[in-house]
Amino acid sequence: MTLFLEQMLNGLQFGVMLFLMAAGLTLIFGIMGIINLAHGSIYMVGAYAGTLVIGQTGSFLLGILAALGAAAVTGVVMEMVVIRRLYRRDHLDQVLATFAIILILNQLVTILFGRQPLFVPMPPLLEGSVELLPGLVYPVYRLSIILVGLLVAAGLYLLINRTRIGMLVRAGSTNRDMVRALGVDIRMLYTLVFGLGALLAGLAGLMAGPILAVQVGMGEQILITTFVVVVIGGVGSIRGAFFASLIIGVVDTMLRAYLPGLLRQVMVGSEADALGAGISSMGIYLLMALVLLVRPKGLFAADS
Repeated sequence: MTLFLEQMLNGLQFGVMLFLMAAGLTLIFGIMGIINLAHGSIYMVGAYAGTLVIGQTGSFLLGILAALGAAAVTGVVMEMVVIRRLYRRDHLDQVLATFAIILILNQLVTILFGRQPLFVPMPPLLEGSVELLPGLVYPVYRLSIILVGLLVAAGLYLLINRTRIGMLVRAGSTNRDMVRALGVDIRMLYTLVFGLGALLAGLAGLMAGPILAVQVGMGEQILITTFVVVVIGGVGSIRGAFFASLIIGVVDTMLRAYLPGLLRQVMVGSEADALGAGISSMGIYLLMALVLLVRPKGLFAADS
């Protein structure tokens, strides 16, 4: 039972990390209509910026500020220089342009910092573990990731549903021409949305640093899973991205933790491990297919 609860928490933590990525991507993809393959590269930029500042100063707080600032600036510059010219272009043009940005940023990071992975030290205040239940000891840092993700989710909900900016964002997702006719600078609004999505990606990249290696191409590894979250949750729906992230995080973690062991009951160990690993890696895509068969637009509509 203790192992099961620990894996559930691992799945929740992974889901929260996915949400930080998916929230920004669903804002950009669902509201602005842009297929931004370079969203993972912004995640990488945030991770590198935060890691380098932490390494130089020893302050995790300054690392957070650096990661958020670098990711937001990268996102805003990307939107103003490249993305702004793609709003009315075909999706193929968007894919090609943002894929080019991936190659450029990966090569730039390689030139500046090399291909050797970087490792972020654990913040002193968040080191160690805490006993949640008798026998259930869980790292404080992973719990902090869960807490930050939940706070971000609550903040985004209030921003989108309880503020004037959120009202304009929701209106712009359905009829951008009407919003423009009302005197709203839709270009500035889109720049702000893109910058917010980039900021969230940078936060996710920094928080992943102490758990995963910071390296070139790390954004592409999580980007595909993030797109799956957006599709399952419903394109443009923050609430959908939140619940889909948690579902995918738990499903993926549980499959990888338990499926090989279950298959060993009926198969040879090596074959069970190989088959279990293969099915586990496909699990979230099978889940996406099932969801789309039942709800082709995802779990929630874009305006929910």
